Amino acid sequence: MKLNRFKKPLELALVAALGLTLLLPTVQAGTVAAAGTSTQVIQDKYIAKLQELGFVNGTTDGMDQRTTPITRGEAAIILQKVLELPTPDSVTGFKDLKPGLPETIAVNALKEKGVVGGAGGNFLPNAPLTQEQMASLIVRAFQLQNNDIQATYSDAGKIAKYHRADAERLKQHFILEGNQFNPKNAVTHAEFAQALYRALNLDVAEQGNIPLEDFFRLPEQFGFQASPDGKYLAFLKPWNNRINIYVQKVGEKEATRVTSATERDIYYFSWASDTKLIYPQDTGGDENYHLYSVDVDGTDNKDLTPYPKVTVMLIDDLKDRPDEILIGLNKRDPRIFDAYRLNLNSGELTLAAENPGNITGWMTDNDSKIRIAISSDGIVSSLLYRETEDQPFKPLLTTKLDESFSPLMFTEDNKQLYALSNIGRDTSALVRYDLASNKIVETIYERTDSDVLGFIPNKKNKTIAAAIYETDKQGLYFFDKELEQEYRKLEGKLPGMQISVLGGSLLEDQSMIFAGSDRSYGTYYNYDRKSGELKVLAKIAPWLDEERMAEKKPISYQSRDGLTIHGYLTLPKGVDPTNLPVIINPHGGPWSRDSWGFSPEVQFLASRGYAVLQVNFRGSTGYGKKFLEAGNKEWGKAMQNDLSDGVQWLIKEGIADPKRVGIYGGSYGGYATLAGLAFTPELYAAGVDYVGVSNLLTFMETIPPYWESERAMFYARVGDPVKDKEMLMASSPIFHVDQIRAPLFVVQGANDPRVNQAESDQIVKALQARGVEVPYMLKANEGHGFANVENQLDFYRAMEKFLNRHLKQQQE
Repeated sequence: MKLNRFKKPLELALVAALGLTLLLPTVQAGTVAAAGTSTQVIQDKYIAKLQELGFVNGTTDGMDQRTTPITRGEAAIILQKVLELPTPDSVTGFKDLKPGLPETIAVNALKEKGVVGGAGGNFLPNAPLTQEQMASLIVRAFQLQNNDIQATYSDAGKIAKYHRADAERLKQHFILEGNQFNPKNAVTHAEFAQALYRALNLDVAEQGNIPLEDFFRLPEQFGFQASPDGKYLAFLKPWNNRINIYVQKVGEKEATRVTSATERDIYYFSWASDTKLIYPQDTGGDENYHLYSVDVDGTDNKDLTPYPKVTVMLIDDLKDRPDEILIGLNKRDPRIFDAYRLNLNSGELTLAAENPGNITGWMTDNDSKIRIAISSDGIVSSLLYRETEDQPFKPLLTTKLDESFSPLMFTEDNKQLYALSNIGRDTSALVRYDLASNKIVETIYERTDSDVLGFIPNKKNKTIAAAIYETDKQGLYFFDKELEQEYRKLEGKLPGMQISVLGGSLLEDQSMIFAGSDRSYGTYYNYDRKSGELKVLAKIAPWLDEERMAEKKPISYQSRDGLTIHGYLTLPKGVDPTNLPVIINPHGGPWSRDSWGFSPEVQFLASRGYAVLQVNFRGSTGYGKKFLEAGNKEWGKAMQNDLSDGVQWLIKEGIADPKRVGIYGGSYGGYATLAGLAFTPELYAAGVDYVGVSNLLTFMETIPPYWESERAMFYARVGDPVKDKEMLMASSPIFHVDQIRAPLFVVQGANDPRVNQAESDQIVKALQARGVEVPYMLKANEGHGFANVENQLDFYRAMEKFLNRHLKQQQE
C-alpha cells in the first residue's frame, strides 16, 4: 500500500546549475590577495607560517629576499623539507649538480619521489623557476588530481604542452587564480611561498579542525531491515567505495555482501520475500531507475526492468505473494506510469492497470488490489475509486491547487481511508474518509501551527496509534497510551534524540529503533521491552564525536511584510557568536522545508567557523496552505526577500559580519544563490550554486517527460512562460548578470534530468563573455546532486577553499 516509493519527491524538481563568476579585477596568477588586503601583507603571512613550520629559513632557500625570483634549486630544497623526504640513495641524476650541496640532495630526493624527472642531463639549479615549472612541481609533489573544475587561461597557448594540465590543476585547486597564467614569468620567493601555503591547505586548516573527509565519508552501516520472517537482517555498508547490501543471519556475527555495485551506491532496498531483496539504481544520476533483485545468499542478482529510458516506482510489495510485486513503469509512454505485476523469478510483466494519461499514483487495499488512483492535470486532482479490480475507476473527490487530499491507508475493512487533507482548513489534518458516502467522517488529529505529516499505524487492526507532525522539531501525538508509555521510556534513556521504530512496534518484545539528533548522525539499537535494555547495533558515523558538533537552534523572525519566518541557526562551537562569517543555506524544492536533525554540510561549515542560517521561506511546506501559496510566482521576489530579511536579522542581532555573508544552496537553493547575487549584490560577498536554475524560461522547456502531468502546477506556482514571460525574465538571474559583483562557484552534474546542464552552461558563458572568471565544476557521471563519494569530496574541498578565500581572508 505504498504510493510511488521509488519516485523522487517532486519538490526536488526545481534545480539547475549555473555558472556565475566573480566580477573582480583580473590579476595575474600567483598574486591574488583578498579584497582590501595588500598582496605583500598576505604573502608575508604565508612566509611567516612556513618559517614557523620549519619549511623555510631565509638563508639556504633565499626566503629573506621575498621579491626576488626563486631558483629551481631553492624550490627543491623547500619541497624536500615539506615532503619530509630522506636523503636519496643516489645523487648522480644530473650533470650540473655538485655532490654534497643542499640542492643536489633535494633534487635527487625529489627525483626518487617522482616529482622531477630526467637523467644524465642538466637540472639548472641556479636558473629562475618559471610559473609553468612551478605548476608541475606543486602538482606532482602534492599529487593534485583533476577535480573537473573547468580551468582555462587566456594565454593557455603559451604554456608548454607538458605543463598545461598542471597549470590547470593549480587553478582547479584554488592555488592560483586569474585569467592569465604568464607561463614563462619567473616566480618570486613570495609567490612560491603563497602557492606552497595553499597547496598545503594551510589557508583553510585550523588547529583542532575535524578533517573534511570525516563529514562526508560513506556511512559505516545503515538502513537496517529485518526479513519478513525475522530470520535475516539486511543493511547497507561500503565496499570498494560504494554502498552495497549486506545480509546477516539473526544470531550470527558475520554478514555476507550480496551485491557488487561499483558505479553507483545502493541507497535503498526492500524485502520482496523472506529470501529476496529488491533495490533501485540509475546510471550516472540520470534518474532512470531500474529495479534489481538479489537472493539472500547473493545469487540471482539481475535487472528486472531492462528497458531503455524507463524509471520504476514500487506500488506494493505484495507480501502475500513472494514471487510478485506491483510496480509503476513508464515503459509504454515516458510521460506516464502503468501498473504492472512483476514476476521476480522470470521478470515477466503483466499489465494490472493501464494509465489513461493523467494518473499520477496508484494505491492498493489490504488485499493488494488496486482500488485507488490519483489523477491530476497539475491544477485539479481527483481521487478515483473502484470497488473491485473488474470495475472502472470513478471520480469521488476533486481538489484544486490550494487543496490537498492524500490517501495513506485503508481501514481494516477496506471501506474507508486514512488520509491527510487541508480541505476546509489551512493546515493538513489526519482524517478518516468514507468511500461509500464520499465524505470525510472524522478529523482524527489537526493542528493550527503546522501540517500533520503522517501517522504510526497499529498494524494488527489497521488503526492509528499516533499522529506525526513537525513544528521546530518532529512530534508525536499518541492515541495508543500503552505505546506512548513505551516511547516516553525510550526518550528518558535517549535524551535529546529523535526516535523512530524500524519495521516493528515498541509493544513487541524485541524491536529495532533509530535515534539521532542535530549533533548525532544516528545510532541503531535493539530494544528489549521486558528488560528495558538498549543494545547498540551500529552507528552511522562512529568517527564523529557528538560533543564536537554544533547545536542547530530553531529561530524565527518577521519578514518585511509581516510573515513569521521560521528556520534554524547553527553557530560554530566554542566561538564568540558575534561578527561571524555567515552562510545563508536555502533549501531545495522550493516546496519542501528544512527540518531539525543532523546535516553533514551544516556541521562541516560550522566547524570551519561559519554561522549557518537555514530559512523556511514562504512557499515551504509544513506551515499550511496560506504560507505555501504565498510563494506562488514569487521566485526572486518575496521568497528571496525572506532570505534577505534573514541576513538583516543576523546583522541586527550582531551575529553576522555584514562584509562576510555568503550564500550556498542546491536545487532551488542554487537558484536562490544566483538570485541573491544578482538582485541583492550588496548583501553577499560570495556564492556557491549547486545545480540551481539560472533561466526560468529554458528551465520550463527541459523538465523530464514524467513531470508532464505537473506542468500546469509549475506554471501556476512559478510562472507561465507565455503569459508571464516578462515576469520570468525579471526573475531569471541569466538576464541580470551585469549586476553580479561577488565571486561565484558553480557546480553541476552533466546527467541532471531535472535541470539541464545548459542552465549552468549559459550563465557561465554569459559571465565569461564579460571577462569574468568562473570556477565551474562539471561532473560527467553525476545528475541532480553528486552521489559518488569521490565527487562529493572534490566538491566540498573546492567549496572550502573558495569560501575561505572570499569570506575569511577578507578580514586579514
